[in-house]
Amino acid sequence: MPDLYAYTDGACSGNPGPGGWGVLMIARDGDAVLKERELCGGEPDTTNNRMELMAAISALEALSRPSDIVIVTDSAYVKNGVTSWIFGWKRNGWKTADNKPVKNVELWQRLEQAQARHKVEWRWIKGHAGHAENERADALARAGMAPYKPAARSVPKAGMA
Repeated sequence: MPDLYAYTDGACSGNPGPGGWGVLMIARDGDAVLKERELCGGEPDTTNNRMELMAAISALEALSRPSDIVIVTDSAYVKNGVTSWIFGWKRNGWKTADNKPVKNVELWQRLEQAQARHKVEWRWIKGHAGHAENERADALARAGMAPYKPAARSVPKAGMA
């Protein structure tokens, strides 16, 4: 059975602002890449953390059948949240340790539901550190954000009408 990896990333221009998420899914047999799939999307007014969550959710929701998957993220927020913090939040009725509502609760719940039918291993890597698959996920996230960013205005040069 091939190994399945999803490299996920989120991006935001301003925080909040236009944002995007990207996923690079790779099926491997050892070092050989069998298949790749790219996913991306975005929103006009969001945060980086929301886009990081949407990347992971989208990777899991894209799978048509229960799968063993390694999700590689550069977001400590996502990795720590889904592997550790979520258990306390649920026990506390989706409140943080200081009794405040969990931010992005609907996305955490959606992520929990999306991962329930899969066997997921979560890995964190340092972002923007030359990791090829993470850089591709970042490019996909920026592509997902592009339709929501205001077009750059051209400014006429002095002396040009």
